[in-house]
Amino acid sequence: MDHQTQTWVQKPRWLRRGLPRGAECRAVRNLVKKNRLHTVCEEALCPNIGECFSHGTATFLIMGSICTRSCRFCAMTPGRPEPPDPEEPARVAVAAREMGLDYLVVTSVTRDDLPDGGASFFAETITKIREEIPKAHVEVLIPDFQGNLQALASVIRARPDVLNHNIETVPSLYPAARPDALYRRSLTLMDNIKKAAPEMPVKSGIMLGLGETSSEIEQTLRDMVNAGCDILTLGQYLQPSKKNLPVERFVHPDEFDQWRVAALDMGFSAVVSGPLVRSSYHADKLYYQTVKER
Repeated sequence: MDHQTQTWVQKPRWLRRGLPRGAECRAVRNLVKKNRLHTVCEEALCPNIGECFSHGTATFLIMGSICTRSCRFCAMTPGRPEPPDPEEPARVAVAAREMGLDYLVVTSVTRDDLPDGGASFFAETITKIREEIPKAHVEVLIPDFQGNLQALASVIRARPDVLNHNIETVPSLYPAARPDALYRRSLTLMDNIKKAAPEMPVKSGIMLGLGETSSEIEQTLRDMVNAGCDILTLGQYLQPSKKNLPVERFVHPDEFDQWRVAALDMGFSAVVSGPLVRSSYHADKLYYQTVKER
């Protein structure tokens, strides 16, 4: 089967989800539009958008929707982004308050064009959210900042409740899937978070179905635990378009369950594993589970 036809192969029944409909979904979309914001739910074509929007929540995408990298698994648009809007952090905070959120996730495109990779915008967004919603819990999903430890330190100083950085896949697939990223650089980033703030939960995730082997998955999970990762997400890779890498395998839900058990045995504090799992899926439940385990 070639790359052109695989995009349109009928997905297994366990991957079928309804489209986002209903008043709550429209309300979330209208609020995001009113505040001139982006969500990763829409930009990354998340299969859970209907579930999340219908529950009045979303994952905010800061610093625009144009990414400076061209990861071949990702639906984000690559290109040359505009300068970040300095007023955006405040608008995110206002939108979160209007949505009634007490736990929210903020992520971004990769901004290799900025000296600090956008770290200061993450820090400012966390600060503005805390000013607007003092009791809110904030999780941030960050890029690798090209290994810039000063940039990472600025995010840590803003004291997010969870610091997430996705490994995405096994190291052998990095040249094909993440040509501008480095596996060891991502592991080192997690290790530096844990050393700088041992009490701060570190979160990461990988996709299955890109062609990785079981032994590669196991070794990657062990690498993540050794780097200080506390919270793990495992989900099925889905091909966003014909330009992206094809799905090599649809992983059965039972196998995801097996990996969840194995990951907990390896030492992860909390794991969510399933075909439709994404980085921010049930993020609040994973956080509270991790805190309870400590």
